[in-house]
Amino acid sequence: MQNILVPVDFSKDSMNALDHGIYLANIFNLSLRIIHVRKDKNYDLPFVLKDKDKDKEYTKTTEEFCEEIVKKHKSKYKGGGDFDYVIRTGRIYKGITEQAEKDGSLMIVMGTHGISGFEEFWLGSNAYRVVCKAPCPVMTIRYGFRKKKITKIVLPIDARQDTRVKVPFTCELATVLEAEVHVIDVRETNARDVISRLNKYADQSAEYLEKRGVKTVRDSYKGSNVADLTIAYAVHVGAELISMVSNHRGNPLRMYLSSEAQEMVNHSPIPVLSIHPSYAKF
Repeated sequence: MQNILVPVDFSKDSMNALDHGIYLANIFNLSLRIIHVRKDKNYDLPFVLKDKDKDKEYTKTTEEFCEEIVKKHKSKYKGGGDFDYVIRTGRIYKGITEQAEKDGSLMIVMGTHGISGFEEFWLGSNAYRVVCKAPCPVMTIRYGFRKKKITKIVLPIDARQDTRVKVPFTCELATVLEAEVHVIDVRETNARDVISRLNKYADQSAEYLEKRGVKTVRDSYKGSNVADLTIAYAVHVGAELISMVSNHRGNPLRMYLSSEAQEMVNHSPIPVLSIHPSYAKF
């Protein structure tokens, strides 16, 4: 049975992401798996906890902590499959992406500012590497955004051909969630050829969604920063999710250089769903 994979480092950020993961696993009727990656087999950080009732501290191993998390959240899970955990050893982003590949995960859901999360624009970050290298879509969530029903998804379209590869999965997600999708073409220029291409790609995307019964809103925005425009629009319409392409074909360094993707994952107060171009074709 396919699963939702949630990386945990036992921070508040990753626990917040777990709440979102449970919500999605329930909606999609999928199994749920949490994963923790430690540096090596001889390394096990003793987690120090405080017992408020007894006013004392005690420690737990990684295994004990994972078992406790599953036990504590088990009652919330209604997905009909398994809710379990796995502990891997090695580089964090590789452990997460390799587990997702092994499991055939539908999605990775992770917090972005936990102990193992990334510093702003830190190019070697685990979270950003997961977004770039995952074999499945990745939903990143900042701690300040609490779990809520997803009713509106913003789908920004730019002038690059592979901007549309995110449409099929977004459509599948919107269908299951019964969410409205806002297809917006975003641009930084008035060049006619760019506008013509944007309109074509955005109209095709909207048509794809509408033909499959997804309620669709079509809009256009122009400004100096595509990421800022998209985030501002999502906040304005009260969206709960932004869907984007994580990396673009033809520039393997793009995951380190730019970019709208990095800016949105780093700065969006709203969860971001990142889909790699190799994952799907429009």
